[in-house]
Amino acid sequence: MTEPDESRPDDEANEIPDVAETADESDTTAEAADDTAADDTAADDTAADDTAADEPSPTPEPAEPVDEGEVLFYEPGGSWWVVSIGPILIGAVLAMEIAGPGQVHWPVMMIFAVILVGFSLVQVHAARTHVSVRLTEATLQQGTRKLPLTDIAKIYPENNGPEHQTWESARALGELPAVPRRRKGVGVKLADGGLAQAWARDVGRFRDELTVAHQAAQMGLPPRGRRDDS
Repeated sequence: MTEPDESRPDDEANEIPDVAETADESDTTAEAADDTAADDTAADDTAADDTAADEPSPTPEPAEPVDEGEVLFYEPGGSWWVVSIGPILIGAVLAMEIAGPGQVHWPVMMIFAVILVGFSLVQVHAARTHVSVRLTEATLQQGTRKLPLTDIAKIYPENNGPEHQTWESARALGELPAVPRRRKGVGVKLADGGLAQAWARDVGRFRDELTVAHQAAQMGLPPRGRRDDS
């Protein structure tokens, strides 16, 4: 009789671990593939982020300039001829010293010239910066503040009576707290409900030009140049 093959169970037993090891190896390979894919995805994301960071942001288009129209009224606030007063005075004193028998004090004259000219330059520059008035068909500039005429809701008439008007105590337009010296105010009501005083030296002509320009702005009329083109 043929003896049973006792080696087959052992072979089958040895094959079972081999299958388990193969499954474990497959799982390990799958996990490695997942890790590699995740690393590649993270690398792609990082590269995309770096590329986006390297790309320059789009430059915003500049805003179109506002057409202010013609200049209807202008007061510079100060004249540069004031600067010449210092040199004229120094020149007169030097002429008298040179013509006289005494000594000419050149260092003293130079110091006085620098002081007078420097003071005049500062004064005129400040006046032209903070006390200037410029009215166009679309804007009103008082000192360094410029506002559209559409921001003015009402222009008050001139006060010819003895009673004090509320707008006469309002703050002046611009950066100054009150109407500058040798100027007169024009009462205005702003679009936000506040009261203020526009101001100018030639206040009569300024009021007339401001009233006409304000009426045109309230009616939505374009500046005269654009009206002529149309």
